[in-house]
Amino acid sequence: MTSVLWQAVAVPPARRPALHSSVLDTIGRQVVSGELPPGTVLRIDQLDERHGVSRSVVREAVRVLDSMGLVEARKRLGVRVLPSSSWNVFDPRVIRWRLDGPGREQQLLSLGEVRRGIEPVAAELAAAHASPEQCGVMVGAVVQMAVHAKSGDLEAYLRADQLFHATLLAASGNEMLAALGDVVGEVLAGRTHHDLMPSTPNPIAVRLHGDVAEAVQSGDGGAAAAAMQAIIAEASDALREPGA
Repeated sequence: MTSVLWQAVAVPPARRPALHSSVLDTIGRQVVSGELPPGTVLRIDQLDERHGVSRSVVREAVRVLDSMGLVEARKRLGVRVLPSSSWNVFDPRVIRWRLDGPGREQQLLSLGEVRRGIEPVAAELAAAHASPEQCGVMVGAVVQMAVHAKSGDLEAYLRADQLFHATLLAASGNEMLAALGDVVGEVLAGRTHHDLMPSTPNPIAVRLHGDVAEAVQSGDGGAAAAAMQAIIAEASDALREPGA
């Protein structure tokens, strides 16, 4: 469908977010994977033809990519692809695209190093600041992890694991640490969706999550930090033996 014909068709409002997300996802992946290398200049009129969408949908996607540092849009000069040094590498979408690309294992290792720097600190802070409700959520998440580990339901296990870590970061009482919940969530999802973790979750990992929850609930910051360090070490070891 040409762009002229597309623009002549009224696109239902409910479809616009889906169209925008599809174009954003496609171009974002192409930039992150290197299919569109730094310095490449894209034209809006070519993009709407290529993706079969209206120009307004393309412009909306480009605005988001610009805000993420993946491209730079300039009037009359087009849309220029930027180098990785300009990317917002903590944007969950950028993380997801990088994990879906050829360098996913290196990306996971890099993110693992970030986790080592923030999550033990968050665990220690959570021991001092977590509310009873947050403690309850973490304990419940550990129970669900144990159940789904036994049943082999990796997607359900992942959701419980993500909930645990997001709650822990929020319980730190530090808004900057709390904002990293989605980042850690993408790391956990990447391990699962790319078969970079054991096909059956390690019971030791579940036990360590329980240790963190117990230490946070009892207000023992040192024990919470130590258990979190052990979780991250176990995860790093599991990455070295994918699919084990």
